[in-house]
Amino acid sequence: MPPAADPPLTTTPTQDDLKRVAAYHAVDLVQSGMVLGLGTGSTAVHALDRIGDLIRRGTLRDIVGIPTSTKTEAHARSVGIPLSDLDVHPVVDLSIDGADEVDPHLNLIKGRGGSLLREKMIEGASKRFVVIVDETKMVNLLGGSGMAVPVEVIPFCSKYTMSNLRTLFSGIPGFHLRLRTTPGDEMTPAVTDNLNHVIDLFFEDGITSDLDAISDAILKIVGVVEHGMFLGMATSVIVAGKDGGVTEINRMGVRRIISG
Repeated sequence: MPPAADPPLTTTPTQDDLKRVAAYHAVDLVQSGMVLGLGTGSTAVHALDRIGDLIRRGTLRDIVGIPTSTKTEAHARSVGIPLSDLDVHPVVDLSIDGADEVDPHLNLIKGRGGSLLREKMIEGASKRFVVIVDETKMVNLLGGSGMAVPVEVIPFCSKYTMSNLRTLFSGIPGFHLRLRTTPGDEMTPAVTDNLNHVIDLFFEDGITSDLDAISDAILKIVGVVEHGMFLGMATSVIVAGKDGGVTEINRMGVRRIISG
């Protein structure tokens, strides 16, 4: 599929404009006949819209999408993307998704929207996983933005699981955690598509310890389902800058100017 022209931007592009630019460039990688992992979130929705548009035009044919959330499933259906799942298609050709943070080694924080488990399953089954972000999502250390590192846990005795997570990170300055609640109702835990709860971890100075060791330690806690650190999974990251430039960064750290 020939590269599409960048979508029109306002004189001063908004963050959503930048997300759309990155998404359109990622969709340039899609070819007819592919099985696609369909991401979740405000950036990925632009990719869904673009894929649906190309299917309707006949530019893309025989596409199968595997959604990473019920929200993505509903949106993909609304724009005409045929859907399936990993049971039928255990190997995914290409996944396109956003990220909450990206470090210099292309490690990610994802799942602040609560879809981390399904995202990790589908993107982990992908031959190629392309991440689309605007430049504000680039950080030196994961957790460095001051926003949450999510951990999905089973509802049973979630306070017990939380106490074990607190113990794991005791002694780390600036660390705290809390159970995610439903917006507007601080007494009701937020529930994921898998009917689980989410405990949000916060690191004031980012995660300075070995990421793989921390990943393993979190997953060893009984009651933890999955965490939002996506380590070594991204094939490349497409970054849209506020100056209008778009850059692709691969696992080796090689940067390629796509536009701008």
